[in-house]
Amino acid sequence: MAIYEYLCPACGPFDVRLPIGTAPLSRGCSTCERGARRVFSPPNISRTHPALSAALDRDEQSREAPTVVSGMPGRRRPQPPHPALARLPRP
Repeated sequence: MAIYEYLCPACGPFDVRLPIGTAPLSRGCSTCERGARRVFSPPNISRTHPALSAALDRDEQSREAPTVVSGMPGRRRPQPPHPALARLPRP
């Protein structure tokens, strides 16, 4: 199902859910039954998860101004094994 937007000259815009590819170019208004024409609008992409949006922004920014590494990263200390691993059978 897709959401199609129509514009009624009296009531303004309204949305209709229809199967993809079945929306007519004109339709009766859901409020006043006058003829309303179909309006093409951009898809609603504002529902993007904030983490995905931030990752896409970082990706786009790195294309224009990549970060330059000036040295080796510091060494990480090895993490001690989890206590539950000691109870596992050994081969």
